[in-house]
Amino acid sequence: MTAHDVEYIELYADDEKTTVDYFVSSFGFTEVARSANESSPGMESVLLRQNGVQLIVSSGPATHDFLAEHGDGVADIAFACEDVVAARESAIAAGAKALTSEGTGAPAVSGFGCVRHTLVRRSATAAPGLPGHRRWTPTAAPAAAGTEAAPALRELDHIAVCLEAGTLHDTVRFYLDGFGFTQYYSEYVAVGDQAMDSIVVRSPSGGITFTIIEPDTTKQPGQIDEFLTRNGGGGVQHLAFLVDEIVPSVLDFESRGVEFLQTPGTYYDMLAERIPALGAQIADLAKANVLADLDEWGHLLQLFTRSPFERRTLFFELIQRQGAQGFGSANIRALYEAVERARAASS
Repeated sequence: MTAHDVEYIELYADDEKTTVDYFVSSFGFTEVARSANESSPGMESVLLRQNGVQLIVSSGPATHDFLAEHGDGVADIAFACEDVVAARESAIAAGAKALTSEGTGAPAVSGFGCVRHTLVRRSATAAPGLPGHRRWTPTAAPAAAGTEAAPALRELDHIAVCLEAGTLHDTVRFYLDGFGFTQYYSEYVAVGDQAMDSIVVRSPSGGITFTIIEPDTTKQPGQIDEFLTRNGGGGVQHLAFLVDEIVPSVLDFESRGVEFLQTPGTYYDMLAERIPALGAQIADLAKANVLADLDEWGHLLQLFTRSPFERRTLFFELIQRQGAQGFGSANIRALYEAVERARAASS
């Protein structure tokens, strides 16, 4: 019944060309194929790939209702499973709704909010391929002469999910019971007069990690509440990509047009006291606005982009793990505070 990896993430976009160009030109994805989705007339899709990360950007009349309610964002997180029938039955037993009839199209079930999970049969030892049940036309072309490759996004580190208050624990239980995930970490984080609960769940293989968050409604409304309003309910807040060296990656991506959140200089004065072992790295981190955290295994370096979408419903994270394995409270608080600074600056 377990899902072992993210097969692909499908985004619905109002402006397909601009969105595809953002991932290709700014983040270094390669366009692999295009498709007219036969199971969803009125939808056109573009498949993008970088290492093991596959993104599908879809647009057209079949996406309009989703876009009107939620804005540009993630509509489908497809799971790779050894046995899709067993996975489908397990998810339905745990409370999912079947979104396709058995034996027709790719099996899909409801997840959180309006995000669904298409179930794809793939061995854990096999590489992702062209998603089935669509007729793909290969479009990959060599990079233009003189164009330098973007820094590599090694893999999808985690997916951050924001939920409406009161639904966190039921959602976590659904992924534990329905897909065999395990609870990896939990934390209550208070920042000023705002607070949130978070729980990290992970597939047994480690190939799927969700950081699931809900606001504490006994506190003042904050960024999680604003996301829920802009998104029309629960959904994917950000995708985190693992990189080998975050500082040069940030500087390169910035030169390609990616906008990152800014960090006050005083943060790095405190960082030198909080994590002295970073030593000479701190000047470079400050140059690129990179945040840092520490757990019992090592350091974690991260930075968050501004959302490229009109309703600011989805953004991205770069993350470098220098031995760190988990999601400590300082790491979660860094995300919360970084977004708060951007929110205050734009108000």
